[in-house]
Amino acid sequence: MKQDYYEILGISKNATPAEIKKAYRKMAIKYHPDKNPGDKEAEENFKKAAEAYEVLSDENKKARYDQYGHAAFEGAGAGGFGGGGMNMEDIFSQFGDIFGSAFGGGGFGGFGGGSRGRTRVKGSNLRIRVKLTLEEIANGVEKKVKVRRKVKAAGVTYKTCSSCNGTGQVMRVTNTILGRMQSASTCPTCHGAGEVIDRKPKGADSDGLEIKEETVSIKIPAGVTEGVQLKVNGKGNAAPGNNSLDGDLLVVISEVEHSTLKREGTNLHYDLYINFSEAVLGAAKNIDTVSGKVKIKIDPGTQSGKILRLRGKGLPSIDHYGNGDLLVHVNVWTPQNLSKTQKEFFEMMKNDENFKPNPSKFDKSFFEKVKDMFT
Repeated sequence: MKQDYYEILGISKNATPAEIKKAYRKMAIKYHPDKNPGDKEAEENFKKAAEAYEVLSDENKKARYDQYGHAAFEGAGAGGFGGGGMNMEDIFSQFGDIFGSAFGGGGFGGFGGGSRGRTRVKGSNLRIRVKLTLEEIANGVEKKVKVRRKVKAAGVTYKTCSSCNGTGQVMRVTNTILGRMQSASTCPTCHGAGEVIDRKPKGADSDGLEIKEETVSIKIPAGVTEGVQLKVNGKGNAAPGNNSLDGDLLVVISEVEHSTLKREGTNLHYDLYINFSEAVLGAAKNIDTVSGKVKIKIDPGTQSGKILRLRGKGLPSIDHYGNGDLLVHVNVWTPQNLSKTQKEFFEMMKNDENFKPNPSKFDKSFFEKVKDMFT
């Protein structure tokens, strides 16, 4: 079982963004590979801290984590680090700025700073919407989608940028009243990549990229909800250069409305209409569930508005807390067009003792039923 992100950083769930950043910086400096050469346990702790910070420092990801836990980032290689798509270089390239001068004024040796100061350019993300039926949400599903993304063209080559000598930064010296001040900024020629295009194949754009259609497999866990966003690492647009990273594919979940079932969290609702005779005499009825048809029994004398609860026949919780229930709302259909014989029968029954409303203490009011439904 994965360790809690708040526990990893040693903070509370009410920690402010500044406190989260401070806790991560402290952990990362403690377990940094430069301070713990060859120490696999320290490297693992370093990665855990980065994974925790990657989620908790993002307002949207933090909200999803607080609601669903680690399950919010399962499937589709989702959740940033959770999918195993990031390595030490990824961590340094994304979070190197947090450490400032903790390691000699410039980051992390050959990964994101040090003497070279080069950052790894990352391609742009792509976003798609995937529609799921309730049946697919109930069981989890693997979807294959076609994505048009930018990739490096075959035969493209890059060379070191002459403007920054491959560092990705240019130094400027300014004369001030305090003396000569030196500052660094992103190289305007290579945009921080440290490389520029050398040979551009036919059909490629100015960055040596071309658009290709690719089939991407997305594993979607059971219990997802409308609007949940999953991430497939490295399936977005490529970026130019030999040292660049591909962007990510963001997958937004959209629910397809079911013809008879209505969703409420993990619970499902079904409106069952029965005729007057079935309500009086009882009946057996087939109803829809996400796992197929099931037969339920309607007891004789069932009142309109009665709610039958089928436990565990709802949707699974994304955080693995079990399944919700299926609530069957029984509605007695009152006939509107009667024959002469039928009207005569009901006229005779109008004052019959068995036809007079006589609710017992077990017959709940509408408001009691609503209260029970939500509790």
